[in-house]
Amino acid sequence: MTSPNPADVAVEAKRSWLPMVSLFLAQVLMSFNVAALPISLGGMVEDFGVPPTVVSSTIVVYGLAVAALVMTGAKLGQRIGWVLMFRIVIVLFAASSVLMIFSPSVEWAIAGQALAGASAAIIVPALVALIAENYRGAQQATAIGGLGSARAISGVSAFLIGGTLGTLVGWRPVFGIVLAIAVAVFVLSFTLRGDRGDASIRIDFVASALIGAAIVLLTLGFNNLNAWGALQATDAAPFDLLGLSPAPVFVVVGIMLGQAFFWWTRRRMREGKVPLIDLSILKSSRERAAVYAMFIVVALEACVNFTVPLYIQIVQGRTPFDTSLAMMPFNLTVFITATLVVRFYRRYPPRAIGVFGFILTTSALVWLSFVVTNNWETLPTILGLIVFGIGQGALVTLVFNVLVTSAPATLAGDVGSLRGTTQNLASAVGTAVAGALLVSLLGISVASAVVEHPEIPPSLVEQVNTDDLNFIGNDDLRSVLAATDATPEQIDAAVEVNEQARLGALKLGLLILAGVSALAILPASRLPRYKPDEIPDPSPPAAGR
Repeated sequence: MTSPNPADVAVEAKRSWLPMVSLFLAQVLMSFNVAALPISLGGMVEDFGVPPTVVSSTIVVYGLAVAALVMTGAKLGQRIGWVLMFRIVIVLFAASSVLMIFSPSVEWAIAGQALAGASAAIIVPALVALIAENYRGAQQATAIGGLGSARAISGVSAFLIGGTLGTLVGWRPVFGIVLAIAVAVFVLSFTLRGDRGDASIRIDFVASALIGAAIVLLTLGFNNLNAWGALQATDAAPFDLLGLSPAPVFVVVGIMLGQAFFWWTRRRMREGKVPLIDLSILKSSRERAAVYAMFIVVALEACVNFTVPLYIQIVQGRTPFDTSLAMMPFNLTVFITATLVVRFYRRYPPRAIGVFGFILTTSALVWLSFVVTNNWETLPTILGLIVFGIGQGALVTLVFNVLVTSAPATLAGDVGSLRGTTQNLASAVGTAVAGALLVSLLGISVASAVVEHPEIPPSLVEQVNTDDLNFIGNDDLRSVLAATDATPEQIDAAVEVNEQARLGALKLGLLILAGVSALAILPASRLPRYKPDEIPDPSPPAAGR
């Protein structure tokens, strides 16, 4: 048997896992921050005195900033150098957590998450690029898998730690943990190696403007479908177009700008110019299917992560710790599955795992739509969340692995930016659509329930603004009705209507999400049949590096 090359052994021995600790914690930093936001929902609503759908704008604006800027961030990293840019944005992320800790109003919190999102827009592609810089072969594949595990474990820890702190101390100390993680990442970043950047790289600002504007308009459009009107403009709309709501117009224009971005990028590539993102990473239907699947599964996760805390903290009036306990089966299952699913890659192709994963998420959502009650701790509900978590954890890791293994390592930054754009746009759109969908269904349910309760007179309904419905608890509803001329019997009937309407909206909303999940089986069936072993080795480093 041939002896191993001593030089290869020496090179392999130099690849310490210490740099990966910094990258692992950077992924934890972003994921912990995002997971902490739903846990903080009730505390921020109480502190700032605004509806939960307004507080959810912190989630939306984070995802919006990442998705809009991540492709530009990838080029900045290539131009200036990944390690230097990585350190700069970690400092900015730390500053965002300080804004969250000391924010006097919801506008400051939204600004803090906008800064966090802008920082993450560079961190996301930097993680993939720096792994390619620091590791080779099997170590590189293991490191990429570690990012999926970091994302999953962050959800578990954020809900557990955040829920405990939110109950005992308040929501603000949760972001003190984010600050501490950022400091640790910055210190450990000095173990990373990377190039000094390439000043000759030019950023395509036309493409950057097109994709940024497209994502902003898409997210604003989806996020305000309920507030501004799905078709006809409401009084809350900032303006109208011949009576038409700006929300669907934003969505349509956003799609058009997205198409213009792809046309412009293909034109630059034909002319031999450097594009904002190399579209060769989407050259086949398999890679495109992976992107579609990633968008849908992340959007579904965002819907669940918004819906469950909404019901537990706002509707049931329970503590953040109760929320963390209710979400624990789901988040723990996602973590375990994301970690263990790689063991199936040698036995089953991505196509089989992807289709099975979406069958699980669809089945779980249908099951939940039938068994869910106003008490989330029932065994059937927990079982549904666990099954959904198995499908979710398997899919998120799988589709990212497909994209990475399909592209050469020289395009690691482009893969990272594509992943960041897809995941964060999906998270923002998923949260926005969940809020709009549930509030719209709530309005329909309330209108139907009022008709079925003749003991609630029209004169009482007129005293409550049913055009501005939102999710409120029974105690808050009683306080609102106390200011009207409602009798105690009418208040009890209104509370019953509220309970029925909320549960009906939840059940129908889950069933609609199940339909979306079922549709995702189609792109999953176009995932590759091969059994990926490892990420392709990056190109040999240039001389002198």
